[in-house]
Formats: sequence, C-alpha cells, structure tokens
Amino acid sequence: MRPRLLLLSAIAAFAFAGCARESAPAADRAAPPAAQPEAAMSTDAVARDEFSYAQPDQVRTTDLGLELAIDFDKKQIAGTATYALEWLDPEATQLLLDTRDLTIDKVEGAGKDGQWAPLRYALADPDPLLGSKLTIQTPERNATVRIAYRTSPEASGLQWLAPSMTQGKRQPFMFSQSQQIHARSWVPLQDTTQVRFTYSAHVTAPKDTMVLMSADNDPKAVRDGDYSFTMPQKIPSYLLAIAAGDLVFKPISERSGVWAEPAMVDQAQKEFEDTEKMIQTAESLYGPYRWGRYDLLVLPPSFPYGGMENPRLTFATPTVIVGDKSLVSLVAHELAHSWSGNLVTFSTSRDAWLNEGLTSYVENRIVEALYGEERANMESVIAREELREEFTDANKPLQPLVVKPGDLKDPDENLTGTVYTKGAWFMQFLEHRYGRADFDAFLRGYFDHFAFQSISSAQFAQYAKANLLDKHPGKVDQAEFDAWLYQPGIPATAPRLRSQRFSIVDAARIAWTGTGKLPASVVTSAWGTQEWVRFLEGMPDTLSAEQMAALDGAYHFTGTANGEIAQRWYPLAVRSGYHAADDAMAAFMQRVGRRKLIMPIYNALVKTSEGLQFAQRVFAQARPGYHPITSGSVEAAIAKAQAAGAPADPQ
Repeated sequence: MRPRLLLLSAIAAFAFAGCARESAPAADRAAPPAAQPEAAMSTDAVARDEFSYAQPDQVRTTDLGLELAIDFDKKQIAGTATYALEWLDPEATQLLLDTRDLTIDKVEGAGKDGQWAPLRYALADPDPLLGSKLTIQTPERNATVRIAYRTSPEASGLQWLAPSMTQGKRQPFMFSQSQQIHARSWVPLQDTTQVRFTYSAHVTAPKDTMVLMSADNDPKAVRDGDYSFTMPQKIPSYLLAIAAGDLVFKPISERSGVWAEPAMVDQAQKEFEDTEKMIQTAESLYGPYRWGRYDLLVLPPSFPYGGMENPRLTFATPTVIVGDKSLVSLVAHELAHSWSGNLVTFSTSRDAWLNEGLTSYVENRIVEALYGEERANMESVIAREELREEFTDANKPLQPLVVKPGDLKDPDENLTGTVYTKGAWFMQFLEHRYGRADFDAFLRGYFDHFAFQSISSAQFAQYAKANLLDKHPGKVDQAEFDAWLYQPGIPATAPRLRSQRFSIVDAARIAWTGTGKLPASVVTSAWGTQEWVRFLEGMPDTLSAEQMAALDGAYHFTGTANGEIAQRWYPLAVRSGYHAADDAMAAFMQRVGRRKLIMPIYNALVKTSEGLQFAQRVFAQARPGYHPITSGSVEAAIAKAQAAGAPADPQ
C-alpha cells in the first residue's frame, strides 16, 4: 500500500493502508498459474497472528467461492461464501472465522454424499478491534462449508458513495479496502496473512454498474450487471477487493490499462502511461510479473490511501494525477508489491516491513531507472526526514523492524517510518555493502524461493544469512544485520544520501527567510512537487501574516490542486493564523478523503479551541464522503483534543 507522497507524512501513523505496458515476449513470461510451484507455509515457523481468531494450524481455507449481490439502496452486500478446507489437525472439529458487523443467516456443510446440511454455529460478542469470532461446529470435518450472510451499511472495509460524491455525479459508487483486517467486515473468513487461497466470484449489481475485483477483470466486459471472476493465484485475505460504479477502461499496453470514471479516464491514462516501462524494469531486476494483467482503478477522492496493491487491479487515489507525472512513484510502489507483498507476504503485522520496506526499495529502483537518480534521491531524502520527525522516545518499541509481541496494539498502527522508510533504508544498506549485482541476485532469488508464501522476519533473516552474509563473508557482520531488525532508531552504519537539487531549494528558502527576497522565477520555474515539498517542510513552524501573503501571492499555494503541497501549506496557514486560506482549506478537506493529505490539517486545527470548532464544522460536512477508516481517524483526533481541552487561540 502507498499512503504517502514518497512515504507517509510523519504526522500520521502508518496505515495499510501498499500498487503497464507493451507485453514482454512470450518466452519471458511466467508459466500459467497452474504450473507455478507453491511451497506450503510452515505454520510452526511463524508466530501466531494475534489479530485473527483463525487457527490455521488446525484447518485452512484453500479456495473461496463467492455468490454476491450488491444493493446500493441498502448499502449492503449479501450472498454466500463457500470454503474449500484443508484439515491439518486430526483432532480439530471446529472452524473459527473472523467477522465484523456481519449478519450470519445460515451455515451449512457438505457431507460425503455431497448434500448440504445445517451446521451449528455461534457468533461471539464483538471485540472493538477484532470483531466477532464465528465458531462453526464441524464434527464431520467437512471439506466444504457454506455461509449465507449480509454486510452492515457501516462495514469498515466498504465505502458507499452517493452519485453526488462521484466525479460524474450520475451513479453511486462502492469500493472495498480490506487491509489490514477489514476484509472480515464484508466476507467471513480466516482474516490473516497466514492463510492464502484462490477465489472465484459471481456478482450481480444494477445493470448500469461495472463491477471489478482483484481478479481476472476483462477489459472488454459487457456492462450488464452480471459478472464472474477468478483469481487462480493464492492470495491472503487483505488482497480481496471489489469495486462497483460508473467505470470505463482505457488501455496502456497489451497487459495493462486504467479503469476510471469517464471524466477521469483519459487524464489517468496519460498520467500513468509509463506503467509498462515500470513493469519491464521490475521484471529485468526481479523476475517475471506473475499475475497476468496489471490494471489500475482510479477511485473517487474519498479513497483513504494513496494506493492499494490489490493483485491485478491496483486501487489508486486521483490525488496523484497532477499532470506532470511527479507523483507516479505511487504506481511504481503498488506495482512493486507484485513481488514484495503479494508474491512474498509478511506472516504477521509485526513483520510489516517485509511488505512495505522491500516494496519501497523496489519502488525507488524503478523511479531511478525511469526518472533518474536525482529524482529517486529526492524521494528518499524526504522520506528519511519524515522518519527523523516521527521517531521519538515515546514510540521506540515500534521502531525496530521486528516488533515484539504485544507492542503493536492495532495492525493499522505500525510506524510509517519503520516499515516503509527504515525497511527500504535497510535494503539500501545491504545494496551498498554487497553491490547492486550481488544484491539484485539475492532479492530475485528471495522472491523465487518464497513465492506465494507468507513468511516471518526470522525466515527472511535465515535466508539472508545463507545467501548474503555467509555467501559473501566480511561485508556485513551478524551484529550489524541484527541491529536493523531488532534495535530502535537508525544504525550509525546507514548510508547517507544528498540531493543537489534540494541544496538549491534550501539555499533559496534560507535566503528568503533571512532577507525577505523570494527565489527568482528562473529558479522556481524548474521546481516540481518534490522541490516544493522540501521548500515548505523546511519553513519555520510559523510565519508572519506578511510572509504568508507574500508566498501565497507568488506561488498560489492556497487552492492548489496538488495534495502534497496542500497538506503542507494548510497546516502552516493554521499555525500562522493565515485565515485567507480558510475557505480553500475547508473545500480541500471536504473534497479529499485521503488520510495522508487531510490528517495533518485536522491535527493542526484541533490544537486550539477556534481551530477545533473549525475542524468540527468541516468534518460534519465532509463526513458523508469520507471512508470509515478516515472518519475514524478524524473522530479520534477531535475526541483527543476535546478530552485534553484545546487551549484558547492567542490574541
């Protein structure tokens, strides 16, 4: 998942959330899914997933069959889920599933004669974080179980949008966000990365609605309200995804294209036209793309994250479409998940760096190959500066790449700086020590060795010891390696980066704050998003009204369409008491639901009583268009400020 510009803002906690071109020659493609080897995950090699009720050491779902109907009026998905089960423990006679706010209507098991018979079940009282445990009695250890169920309109993993909340204003829209543990709010299942399954689905919807899933979407599908899907590769539950709305398709290459609302699709196709080059670059480094197609779905701006790496169909925010490709590293990030995350998956949320850290490293390599070393360096420097601000003495337990059991209270609360930036920095450290040729060979071997498995940090460390440390002795000792995994902070041995273009930006900003003379247009005219981010992030905590007005008059930050600039300018305006930005700021907060872009603004506002009242008014208007995940974050920020008693504004 990609919830950031380059990496998520230091202000926000990491939230998973994550992510084509001319076809490669047939000889370079992966074998069909049925021919791909799938090594079984050893459950005794990984820790128990404390965020799931499932018992994958006893019984495991191997295939999921969905029969679903989408009802926009009820804001509900209803139907059946059928599970093919592999019983591992000969003594086990129960199937435990994760649910959240689901209504269970019936549970049946298929007997040896193929006939369905009712099974006894119990739905436990809900836990605020985990939801309700569904216990199904299976004395015959049924090979197949079927559940009839309905979702709640408040399902945490679904967002329902009225036509007025879409770009086209014609039809309603619905989409899912299953990561980390929100799939259980729209399908009862073993909601843990330790279980991987294939799936198929038959979905009905209003006839004017296009339905897509993280599966084999047909670019030529007829919009008739009746759709069937198959995902032949095994995936964990958080990669289960669905979307429905007024969607059309535009190709980028033979194996890639863009789905979006009609008014957005041409713009998205142009912005993402380098996707095939990205795929080919990643393949040249880490082996063939194994998922068939790679398409992107541009969602309405209420999508709470930057991107979500649903296999075959990346979900992407429209806020990265700014017309100059300055934010398309998001596509590189979500695409990179096709190797690190989707292909090789972390086994518990405490090992999240295995997904996001490796992906951020691969992303940076793709960006460097396509847009140059300086662009890649700028993005890494921004991320590392954000990490330095995010890491504090108070959150040291979440700074090691491998978080100790019990230290992570919610799978959505890993530190962004840890799992994204420190993880990528660790990979860059290893690359620096071993050289690109040997390190690229190591990563490619790692992806092949653990393909279609969910693994722990211990398994990664064991593989690295055998294939890096022992194979190339004298370059990294075990203590150096372990410091990255198990110690807080950044090791002193971490390689450093500098950006020449940022040196120019820093000099211009320092000159302005010292003399009041704005940078010459001949300098700023060449700046892109990354330079403007650097310019704003280096500003003092507050500026005078005259300074704010001078900046705004010269660069028109207020009302900017670039969310990365907006999420830095508006908090500065709040802290500086620059009320000329209030109306545009409110409009931005109501239009955009991406947490990374709006939470810094809310967090700045709630620090004073006047700002808190402003935040509450904006939220009341914006809430109908926010995803439940976003609403929860805003509610928490407001409640915390209310409990603390926001101080009065300075007079």
